[in-house]
Amino acid sequence: MHAEVPVARVSGRNGYFRLTRTATYGFLGTLPLLALYETLILVANGDGPYAVRVGAEVWIKQVLMALGGTGMLALGVGVLLAGIGVFLYERKKDIPLRLPFFGGMIAESLVYAVVVALLVSRVVGLFFSMAPVGAVPPAEQGLGTLLALSIGAGLYEELLFRVILVGGLYLALKPLVARPLVAYLVAAVVGAVVFSAVHYVGALGDVFTWPSFTFRFLFGLALNALFLVRGFGVAAWTHALYDVMVVTHLLG
Repeated sequence: MHAEVPVARVSGRNGYFRLTRTATYGFLGTLPLLALYETLILVANGDGPYAVRVGAEVWIKQVLMALGGTGMLALGVGVLLAGIGVFLYERKKDIPLRLPFFGGMIAESLVYAVVVALLVSRVVGLFFSMAPVGAVPPAEQGLGTLLALSIGAGLYEELLFRVILVGGLYLALKPLVARPLVAYLVAAVVGAVVFSAVHYVGALGDVFTWPSFTFRFLFGLALNALFLVRGFGVAAWTHALYDVMVVTHLLG
């Protein structure tokens, strides 16, 4: 008679895929992105004011300040406190913390960043009868600044467009439709359109082209799917790693 050797499961109640979808792993898994972003932004801006920030972060901060929040750190502190609150709340669910799973989330996100970007760029290239296309960072920014903005975009754009916009639209539409899937599909499409469109807004916005708009729209849909299936942490890391790959490839 042989002793049974325990095998680590990737599914089930405490498996990798279930645990890494939880808000606990989403919050803890994105803390390195927040720390990296704030550190690189401080370095990029030097001793001057925070002249360079991710657009999504600034928009959320402006809303918070209009509601009574103060200071540029209001959102960062708010996100941290909200995350701690979610973490403490989910402790009631007895969610085990497994350090290797956080490394797995980053590795998994890297795979998604490469595969999704290749697929979307190929589709856009075929649709517009041109070479594969992707988002291009502004050439006037230095590499350090672009890396900071890439990491910040992964965190704050996912928070704004996936958690707040798509999640909020889904909750608003769910009581109005017969099937929850319909509510999410509508929210996902609207969210992807808005996500793509905002990149062309304002004095610092990109020059509008249909190929780049379509690429961002499809990439936004893919991130919506990742957010639904794999949670906020994996979606944020996928977005950040894709942007970092684009920056280092084009300007490295």
